[in-house]
Amino acid sequence: MLVLGIETTCDETAAAVIERAPDGSGKILSNIVRSQVEEHARFGGVVPEIAARAHVDLLDGIIDRAMREAGIGFAQLSGVAAAAGPGLIGGVIVGLTTAKAIAMVHDTPLVAVNHLEAHALTPRLTDGIEFPYCLFLASGGHTQIVAVTGVGQYVRLGTTVDDAIGEAFDKVAKMLGLPYPGGPQVERAAASGDATRFALPRPMQGRPDANFSLSGLKTAVRNEASRITEITPQDVSDLCASFQAAVLDSTADRLSVGLRLFREQFGPPHALVAAGGVAANQAIRGALHDVASQAQTQLIMPPPALCTDNGAMIAWAGAERLALGMTDTMDAQPRARWLLDANATAPVGYGNTRAGF
Repeated sequence: MLVLGIETTCDETAAAVIERAPDGSGKILSNIVRSQVEEHARFGGVVPEIAARAHVDLLDGIIDRAMREAGIGFAQLSGVAAAAGPGLIGGVIVGLTTAKAIAMVHDTPLVAVNHLEAHALTPRLTDGIEFPYCLFLASGGHTQIVAVTGVGQYVRLGTTVDDAIGEAFDKVAKMLGLPYPGGPQVERAAASGDATRFALPRPMQGRPDANFSLSGLKTAVRNEASRITEITPQDVSDLCASFQAAVLDSTADRLSVGLRLFREQFGPPHALVAAGGVAANQAIRGALHDVASQAQTQLIMPPPALCTDNGAMIAWAGAERLALGMTDTMDAQPRARWLLDANATAPVGYGNTRAGF
């Protein structure tokens, strides 16, 4: 089975071709990613209109390169998969419309992929893991703990009630004057900082649910920074280190609860899986090793290049669904919001926040 995958949900324009064998194993034949960091850097964040226009300009060439690198023609494809959401709607429209055109012209099955499901299924491509497993999905827009029990079968065990972890990293970077993209800059600054200098809160720690909260921690960083008359590079490093340490402690606590909830509902997980752009943070990867060890389960993390947005994960999710006969029609709609767990509701007391999305 050969599947072309297209990813355009945010500021990466990507296409890839994967091969799925009858035994369920996978192989990446090509994986082309074009980041738009330079286009958005001077604005300090992603500008949706600029991102959508860049996808229009870049996508055809990237698909052509992915197909040539894979050494196949469109007629050989078993299916075409595109991220149909959640994401910036302009970019999602570009990718999904392109996939529909390819599928229609070449009479090839179409798979409209949930971007979050693509992250959730990536470890089956990289490590061949069996269901069920516990997923920690952390990115610029999402922070969730999810029980993955099968393709299309997800139960959300915990979520952020305000900011996502990646979003909090980016906002802290911006308030401290660090360049875009902020997450890697905070991690870099934290490496030379004193994580004990500032006493920052550990949000939600000790609660019986597995939910996250980052907004108060972000505000605490701002308050500490405002007390410094003339902030120096060392001050910035210490603030970043203290912030990152608080995130690590909070994440470890929340994941420990999430794993307990998983066992109560589904039995022992085959693994704790970390996916999404935040999983590329080396400090967080280290903390997750400790959590998995204490929970007596293995930790699986895709390579950093497959944690951030890419076409291979979309192609693989498409192949997984295609193998089960799960295809879509030309009526498939682009979605700005799309729950991974269709039955998930906002945590009690947080119905008016982003936790329900």
